[in-house]
Amino acid sequence: MHSNYFHMPYVYPYVTNPYQAPYVRYPYSHYYGSYQSYQDVRQPVRGQATWTEGGAVTQCGIPWSANLYMTVAVGQNTPYKCGDTLKIKNLANGREVLVTVADQVAGYGANKVNLHKRAFEALGANVDLGVINVEITTGIQLEEEKWGKYLLEIVQSAYSNYNVTDYNRISKTQQNANQMTETYKYVLRSPQETINIEGTVVYNPNTDRIISIDLKEV
Repeated sequence: MHSNYFHMPYVYPYVTNPYQAPYVRYPYSHYYGSYQSYQDVRQPVRGQATWTEGGAVTQCGIPWSANLYMTVAVGQNTPYKCGDTLKIKNLANGREVLVTVADQVAGYGANKVNLHKRAFEALGANVDLGVINVEITTGIQLEEEKWGKYLLEIVQSAYSNYNVTDYNRISKTQQNANQMTETYKYVLRSPQETINIEGTVVYNPNTDRIISIDLKEV
């Protein structure tokens, strides 16, 4: 069993995006459903996701390599903004990933996103499909999972040779008025193996200051 402890906010460096491929690998014009109202983005939106290998330049100025390639392009006239975090759920198998909005494109509704290839694969989707049905969540609902996202970034950096294919919160316990504990389980895959990582963060719910972080293989 392997355990690491972190006692301060963790920041991982961006790396240079090596991809120079054309932006949209699988153009797709048929939208799943007919979502037209963007008034309440707190509710999950069902739609479709395609994939891309990205490019050197984005409208957001955020490289596709940000967040270890867990990135996405969205429509220019949608509620999703540069740098936002979206949770994308593959409706075929229930897998989820958290992605960062790195680019904006014309002609996409709020129910259409273009994932980086690595994020598409992390959803357990075969790239040969080109397009999958998904559920897109943002806004207030994601605020409830901010510690899961924070730990996800640490896990992705600590295990850079693995892809995080799934995660979920397994417990949330308030120890006292000044101490909350949340534990998440992450599934990581490489060509050779699959491992499970349990991440626990202890923080002060009044100040959002971290008390301790623990990662261990289980």
